[in-house]
Amino acid sequence: MKEKKSFIYGISAVLLWSTVATAFKLALRELEVVQLLLISSVVSFFVLLIIALFSGERRQLFRQTKGELVMSAVMGLLNPFAYYLCLFAAYDRLPAQEALSLNYSWAIVLALISVPLLKHKLSWKGLLCLLLSFFGVVVIAFRGDFTSAEFRDFPGVALALISAIFWAFYWILNVRDARDTIVKLCTNFFFGSIFIVIYSALSGKLNVPYVSETLAAVYIGLFEMGITFVLWLTALKYSKSNARLSSLVYLSPFISLMLIALILKEPIYISTLVGLVFILSGIVLQKKIG
Repeated sequence: MKEKKSFIYGISAVLLWSTVATAFKLALRELEVVQLLLISSVVSFFVLLIIALFSGERRQLFRQTKGELVMSAVMGLLNPFAYYLCLFAAYDRLPAQEALSLNYSWAIVLALISVPLLKHKLSWKGLLCLLLSFFGVVVIAFRGDFTSAEFRDFPGVALALISAIFWAFYWILNVRDARDTIVKLCTNFFFGSIFIVIYSALSGKLNVPYVSETLAAVYIGLFEMGITFVLWLTALKYSKSNARLSSLVYLSPFISLMLIALILKEPIYISTLVGLVFILSGIVLQKKIG
C-alpha cells in the first residue's frame, strides 16, 4: 500500500513538473522575465508558508537562529532569485526544448564542484560520464551542426548553463543545511522574494499586469516551486526505494517535449533528442558508478 501511495504521489509530481516548460513559454508571451519571476516567486512563498504552518513546523519556522536566517538569505539569492532569473531569460530567448534540455547540465556542474566542496572523488569512469553528458550539451547548443563555428543563440545557451551553475551551488548549500525541508524552502523564498521585489523596483518593472496575463505565472508558482515539491517529499516518505522512485524523474523531460510539441507547436529537433539522451545517460551512469 505504501509503495502504491509513493508511486501515485511521485508520478503526480513528475507529470506536473513536465508541464512547467510549456507554462514558462506561455507566461513569457504575456509577461516580461522580471514580472514572471516576481509573481511566481511570491505565489510560491505564500504556498510554502501555508504548507509550513499546517504541517506542524510552525514553531521551527519562527524559531530560526540568526545563522539560519543568514543561510536562507544566501540560498534565496541563489534560488529563486539568480537561478530563475537566468532560467526564465533563457526560455525567453531559446526554444523551450533547448532551454529544458540544457538545464539538466546542472548535474554536470554539481559533480565537478562536489570534488573541492564536498571532497567527493572523481574517477576516470566518472569523468567519462561527465564528458558524455557534456557532449549532449554541445549537440543541443549547436543543434547538431558542428560545421558552424557559432551557437544558434549564444546568450540564450549561456543563460541556461549559468542557471545550472546557480542550481548546483544551491544544491550544495541545501545538503549542508539540516533544517526541515519545508521550513528552509519557505524561508529561502521569503528572502528570495525580497531580492526580486528590490530588483524589480530598480529595473522599473514593479507594475501590476492584468489578471489574465498572470495565470500562467501563478500556475508556475504553484506547481514548479510549491505544491509539486511537497508531493515529491510525500512520495519519498512512503517509498521503500528512493533510487527506484527517482527513476521516474527521467520521464519528465520526454513528457515535457511531447507537451511542447503539442501545445507550443515547436518542431522537436533530432539534435534535442540526441543531446538529451547523452546528457541523461551520463547522469544515470554517474549515479550507478557512484
